[in-house]
Amino acid sequence: MARKKSSDETGAGQADDAASSRRGPMREFSRSLPMSLLRAREAVMRQFRPSLRNHGLTEQQWRILRALTAVDEIEVTELARVAFLLGPSLSRILRDLEGRALIERKAAENDARRAVVSISAKGLKLIEAVAPTSEAIYAEITRRYGARKLAELHEMLGVLEASLAGMGSADDAEVEADD
Repeated sequence: MARKKSSDETGAGQADDAASSRRGPMREFSRSLPMSLLRAREAVMRQFRPSLRNHGLTEQQWRILRALTAVDEIEVTELARVAFLLGPSLSRILRDLEGRALIERKAAENDARRAVVSISAKGLKLIEAVAPTSEAIYAEITRRYGARKLAELHEMLGVLEASLAGMGSADDAEVEADD
């Protein structure tokens, strides 16, 4: 009677050990929280990109315009923070948006070295043009995923963000070590 070879005899056990040693003492790459969040973000943004492209916008430009609809005006450094963009990228994007007359930029009243930006009338018209498609995409996401689950996801992500707010980061630890 033929006997099935064990994984050790076939070398499969060695392959598993090799993969495990390459991975080290870390979780599977596909199960890392940053990768799960990036995959989910990509799945969502894949729905919105065609509409943004049809209106001549990048994701980052749209993010800035959306952020500007929530305020009368905002300092550039604060806009970078709320839109999660690095300063050099934001400067380039603002230059492009200003060139298209979608935003207005002026010196801050209390400090002429600082700039404040606001959305222009033309920028608001563009928001109005994109909004119906954007809302239709949100409606389809809600239909497929479920309104309750989407609300729970928003809540859970907010709680995750808040719970990590006081944790600091590796960058913070390096700064403290340098002090």
